[in-house]
Amino acid sequence: MTRRLRDGFLWGNSVSSMQTEGAWNEGGKGMSVYDIREATEFSADWKVATDSYHRYEEDFDYMQQLGMNCYRFQISWSRVNPLGDGDFNEEGIAFYDKFIDALIERGIEPMICLYHFDMPLHLAEKYNGFVSREVVDAFVRYGKEMVNRFAHKVKYWITFNEQNIFHMGSGAFRISGYMNGEKTLDENYQIQHHTMMAHAYIANYIHENYKDVLIGGMLAYLEVYPATCKPKDILYARKIDEFFNHNLLEALTYGKYSGEVMAYVKYETINMGIQEGDLEELAKLRSDFLAFSYYASKTVNSDLVPEGTPVNYYMEKGDQNNPYLKATEWNWQIDPLGFRDILNKMYNRYKLPIFPIENGIGVIESWDGEHEIQDDYRIEYHRDHIQAMKDAIFIDGVDVIGYLGWGLIDILSSQGDMRKRYGVVYVNRENHDLKDLKRVPKKSFKWMQKVIKSNGEDLAVLESIKTN
Repeated sequence: MTRRLRDGFLWGNSVSSMQTEGAWNEGGKGMSVYDIREATEFSADWKVATDSYHRYEEDFDYMQQLGMNCYRFQISWSRVNPLGDGDFNEEGIAFYDKFIDALIERGIEPMICLYHFDMPLHLAEKYNGFVSREVVDAFVRYGKEMVNRFAHKVKYWITFNEQNIFHMGSGAFRISGYMNGEKTLDENYQIQHHTMMAHAYIANYIHENYKDVLIGGMLAYLEVYPATCKPKDILYARKIDEFFNHNLLEALTYGKYSGEVMAYVKYETINMGIQEGDLEELAKLRSDFLAFSYYASKTVNSDLVPEGTPVNYYMEKGDQNNPYLKATEWNWQIDPLGFRDILNKMYNRYKLPIFPIENGIGVIESWDGEHEIQDDYRIEYHRDHIQAMKDAIFIDGVDVIGYLGWGLIDILSSQGDMRKRYGVVYVNRENHDLKDLKRVPKKSFKWMQKVIKSNGEDLAVLESIKTN
């Protein structure tokens, strides 16, 4: 029996602005925290990235050739508001206006993300990022302005990329514009609460003013297995799931934090920075869909976690390899069944449409300047994950909106490393040599093209791939 994905299923690509745009000092853009990061042995600076600021139409042409009908991109806060809390930059806003129109002209649905870790430098230096309520106010002002400018032609919105990372130990400080301080547990919870309030204000504003616009929350769903059947390993894995995943999902769906997390906050006398009126505003929050990123699963060994460690730091202490999974050269363990499991857990508990908007495999690749890159491993990765998604839909009954790969035209990695490539299109640059930035389709381009053309029905591998 042939089972086809629904008409209008969204196939596409996700990126951030700092990993793609470049043009760090053009078009009236202000400085972001990424603009002051210097190149290292294994990373580039962020000044050029893949130069999509100047080359986006070429990239969109490749997306159109692939058959993509959705592109999730990020508006650079400092491009449209150079200080973050000052005057808006009309040249920057005009750039995104043309950018969105170019997508729509090609039949590609735009999806906007408002924040992907690149805090305007002024806000980071003056207020220490999202540990401050002033930055919440600035973000809400910026977000409302972008909604007012673009909601008439952009249907899908998210506020924060991988919002649960703002609750994950040291990761919260790295991505929130935090520049100085002791990185206390109180501050960790304040950053998490402040980003949640910022999201709530924008989502509630959209629902009150734009009936045809959809906004959801997005997390990096942390799929964590217990290392053994030892009860403490199982306890730790479950608590990680509750604190890192369900705490955010409960707020996004029901307008309140996890009861277990709030009990922990009370027990540990943690100051979350909750102000009068916050919980009432949060209670109004609803989501139209739930989005997530997924690349690999993890395993926790409770024996490695020192007694008294906060849950927020369990994975930093207790992470260990899963002997049943293969890993990339970056030690990201490939686990399509984990993808299916997440789709089920999110849908069964929250009953909202689910949208996986980042999935892919990062691999060190090089191009000889002549021959097609034979990235069979990428075909296998996406084939197995798309099949897992289809199993979740057809066997398990999950409502899935679409499937977006990550960086399907090569971009800088999250650490600025051009060696770690996710794309089905190669971009000809290295960390310290910009070369010509030429775009070159890989073997996986042709495979993805036929997958999308068949709306996911034809996952057959190309020649030289062995089926499992």
